[in-house]
Amino acid sequence: MAAPNITAVHAFTTRFGGVSRGVYNSMNLGLNQGDDPASVSSNYAIICRTLSLQRGSFAGSRQVHGAHIRTVTRADCGKLSVIPTYEADGLLTGESGVTLIVFAADCVPILLHDPVRCVISAIHSGWRGTSRDIVGAAVRKMSHEFGCSPADIRAAIGPSISKCCYDTDSDVADVLKETLLSGAEYCITARGEKYMIDLKEANRLLLRKAGVYDIDISDECTSCLTDKYWSHRRISGRRGSQAALIAI
Repeated sequence: MAAPNITAVHAFTTRFGGVSRGVYNSMNLGLNQGDDPASVSSNYAIICRTLSLQRGSFAGSRQVHGAHIRTVTRADCGKLSVIPTYEADGLLTGESGVTLIVFAADCVPILLHDPVRCVISAIHSGWRGTSRDIVGAAVRKMSHEFGCSPADIRAAIGPSISKCCYDTDSDVADVLKETLLSGAEYCITARGEKYMIDLKEANRLLLRKAGVYDIDISDECTSCLTDKYWSHRRISGRRGSQAALIAI
């Protein structure tokens, strides 16, 4: 089946290009970080101009490090200053004119696009979401609700904390090993009493398990590049958030 002539606009933002000041300098897109609302609104205006998006097209969620995927429509789009009451760490839509957005500051942002069925998804995957296979849940929901074939889905794994900087205790490693099974050896390395975790690779393996093979992965580490990205681990106290967004 030939793909229709419809594209998906998508982006992973950095700290650059906005108007926020102080610890939020400069492209903070977090709605509840304590930044001046006027500055955040101006940052969204810059994003909209740059990507030719409508201000009222954004659909977000209250992220809770879970694995729930919510299907959204234009009815879920609203004011950027309003934090949604519903909880979800993944968003999904088949409607044009809806911009899905998730926020991260070390966790893995993942964008999915099926150009055949014209369906998109945005996912926030920390170690909890990864251990619950949130990307697999998104692919299955795309297939079940919209008839997507996993082989048609394209995935982009954005900047996040990388294996070089992400050390955990054994409890996190053990939970991930249960999810990844034989693939765990590629994602988890013991270092003394700690374990170094590669969440990007873990999500790539889970995407492949779900039948998705067209996968691009950013090699940038948010913890290494704190001049370019906010890192929850490296930046103590108040900070901003970068975002991943996608729209048909």
